[in-house]
Amino acid sequence: MRKIGMPTFVPKSFYWHKQFKFRKPFMKNSRTLIFIALLALVAFVFYKYRQPRFVAGEKVPDFEVGLLTGERAKLSDLKGKYVLLQFWGSWCSPCRKENPELVEIYQKYHDRGFEIFSIAMEQNPQAWQRAIQQDGLVWKYHSMESAELNGERAQQFNIKSIPATFLISADGVIMGVNLKTEYIDKMLVEKI
Repeated sequence: MRKIGMPTFVPKSFYWHKQFKFRKPFMKNSRTLIFIALLALVAFVFYKYRQPRFVAGEKVPDFEVGLLTGERAKLSDLKGKYVLLQFWGSWCSPCRKENPELVEIYQKYHDRGFEIFSIAMEQNPQAWQRAIQQDGLVWKYHSMESAELNGERAQQFNIKSIPATFLISADGVIMGVNLKTEYIDKMLVEKI
């Protein structure tokens, strides 16, 4: 049965898309582009997730922790000094590799107003204390949190991996995040 107003033939122009041979490769290429875009988006989100909460130029928040010596200490106690806030662990080989370089920097600049404030991500206090002695970490400010990176300070600074460092100016402003030790040294030479 034929509907009124409908042509009995279909014009050739109705099938225009079949005239182009690039249709299938184009669809395949667009799927590839969509996949690449989704992959880039996932990588970007993962990158942002792993970034520390604070960046250079921001004021560092104050906090209070218990030290290895049993005393309580605030980051603000060190106002007026350049401070390296270090998140590390005795079980972390990159951290342990970096420690001798930090000891060298500490010895070089400590008398000129530089301090290191270390927060260890640990489950074993004995391993932590042994690592402090073995690596010669002579500074006073050592504190310990959960090794799962879910401790109060790790969450406050959004620490997702270690080692993580924050170089803080005498005014309490973050100068750099996750700097290599040679950059820490260069920045301190310029400032102290």
